[in-house]
Amino acid sequence: MPDRMRAAVLYGREDVRLESVPVPDIGPGELLVRVRAALTCGTDVKVFRRGYHAKMIVPPALFGHELAGDVTAVGHGVKGFAVGQRIVAANSAPCGQCYFCRRSQPNLCEDLLFNNGAYAEFIRIPARIVEKNTHILPSHLRYEDAALVEPLACVLRGLDETGICHGDTVGVMGLGPIGLMFVRIAKSAFNARVIAIARRQSQIDQALRLGADEGVRMGEPDQLISDVKARTASRGADVIIEAIGHPEAWELAVHLVRRGGTVNFFGGCAAGTKVGLDTSLLHYSEINCKASFHHTPEHIRRSLDIVASGGVTADHLVNRREPLSRLPYVLNDLLYTRNGHLKTAIIP
Repeated sequence: MPDRMRAAVLYGREDVRLESVPVPDIGPGELLVRVRAALTCGTDVKVFRRGYHAKMIVPPALFGHELAGDVTAVGHGVKGFAVGQRIVAANSAPCGQCYFCRRSQPNLCEDLLFNNGAYAEFIRIPARIVEKNTHILPSHLRYEDAALVEPLACVLRGLDETGICHGDTVGVMGLGPIGLMFVRIAKSAFNARVIAIARRQSQIDQALRLGADEGVRMGEPDQLISDVKARTASRGADVIIEAIGHPEAWELAVHLVRRGGTVNFFGGCAAGTKVGLDTSLLHYSEINCKASFHHTPEHIRRSLDIVASGGVTADHLVNRREPLSRLPYVLNDLLYTRNGHLKTAIIP
């Protein structure tokens, strides 16, 4: 086992450096994992842009949180895991004892333990995450597929919270990887009629390949509202999923849903931003507004089952592979150009 490793360290706004750091020591109940694949995600790009995440990471800190790899060392007292096993570990685990955990809201745990450091050769998995949110991979499952388990778990919880019914018309605003996962699962699990909404035709084309029934290009708000209403007998969609994370998109979403329908404000906006919603519209049209955050251990387990069955794969969402040495370039490229990129697999 080497003493040192290459890892990405977040120092602040748009400041990620590749450094030689000590291979993490592990304690009782912990695992040391050799990272075989780590995936970029929209949250990481936001953290890179802003320099921090109030809940997940405070710099300077190791960076990255979607991963799969091999167990290389096992701490004292660990049960169910052994050196050489292929695993996926979530980026958090709840305490199981606080007010929110006792009320079946472990994603809101008062002591939610986060773990970062996937953009590295090795990562330490804390004992609580080993116990509650780490799973052995089926032998056929690729590392890149397995690393999708965490973001897909967030999508599954979002769908559960939204209350979609079989055959509903679901509009998905924003067709990055998260939006595309919403498209895929809304179609496969609920046989929904899915309207994919995005600025670029290439995004809509990908959504159509993953099961969307039709697409609408985003332009002027009034035109988008008219286009969605024209496809829904002038009513609006039964459900709108906002997966963009801009206040303007939140405000627009409530105009795309039918009376009595539900909007899920899934895309997280920058801290301190506010939205202005039409109170008359919300009240007299009985629009249900939801906001979903993060995942739970149950959703991680369900997500792994879907990924293992081929329901969501890296072939759908990963369109680029780069070595760890290229991570700063990848983050800058995703931030400033995008170029139709979905997820990049970072291979340490």
